[in-house]
Amino acid sequence: MSNLKAFRVRGIQATEIPGSSVALERQLQSLMEANMEAILGSRFLASEYATGRHRGRIDSLGLDENGTPVIVEYKRSRDQNVTNQALSYLSWLHDHHHEFENLVKEKLGTEVAETIDWSNPRIVCIAGDFTHHDTVAIEMIGRRIDLVSYRVFDDVLALQLVASVAGVASPVRSKAPAAPRVCGAASPKSVQQYLDESPTDLQELYADLDEVLLSHGDVQKEPQLHYVAYRRIRNVATVRVQPRNRMLVINLKLDPDAVELEEGFSRDIRGLGCLGIKDGVEIRIRSRKDLARAGDLIQRSVEAG
Repeated sequence: MSNLKAFRVRGIQATEIPGSSVALERQLQSLMEANMEAILGSRFLASEYATGRHRGRIDSLGLDENGTPVIVEYKRSRDQNVTNQALSYLSWLHDHHHEFENLVKEKLGTEVAETIDWSNPRIVCIAGDFTHHDTVAIEMIGRRIDLVSYRVFDDVLALQLVASVAGVASPVRSKAPAAPRVCGAASPKSVQQYLDESPTDLQELYADLDEVLLSHGDVQKEPQLHYVAYRRIRNVATVRVQPRNRMLVINLKLDPDAVELEEGFSRDIRGLGCLGIKDGVEIRIRSRKDLARAGDLIQRSVEAG
């Protein structure tokens, strides 16, 4: 992150804006907690959460847009064992499902608490910089970890996803999964079951879409129960498979008011309660021609993420 530069442009004159870290680690933490959903795609739950016999305090606890528990740890400058610290708190989380569920129930309600996805909790480490050894280490650990570096330029906060590991999901998901709604319709099967039952041409179309999304080097693929999430720091696309309609449904992180919507192809999904990205634009892909039409919107969503 140290080589990230920002310039203020006036006409044809560019002047470099000096970058810096925050003066105090608590400043960084407070900023992130106040804007956690916008920045990390997670709803804020608690700050400095005491872990009892684990003898520590988790900087921030959250629940991400896929219903997954999130542990966030901060370091003002270079990573100083922040990853190891977060992993020790992950051990606490595995032993305290009930305590975390009660916290979610208190902050977000019973319905949300009953659908927590415990299969692959997420760690986010935010620091001024990380070493090459940090990025190699998280590959070996095999847990779901994001390393995010930051830099402050005047009143602009810049974030960079330095490294991300998807981890390996366990079979354990929510304790009492409710029958989900897909824009008002029941969907009892998993996205993988839908894909397996799809005709060959739809499976091939999904493979093409998957390739397009993953062609952006830092985009991670994370299958959820009812959709496949593609994300950077936040989800940039969620994909559902509908064999009966012979189509793929993509939800993109876009402002519907900034998109020229086309009937039968794209629509505004704000307030519909869809699975995956909820307040964005839905695209229906039935052919490679549709996929090509969606290319610019997919690109915009990835860049916005």
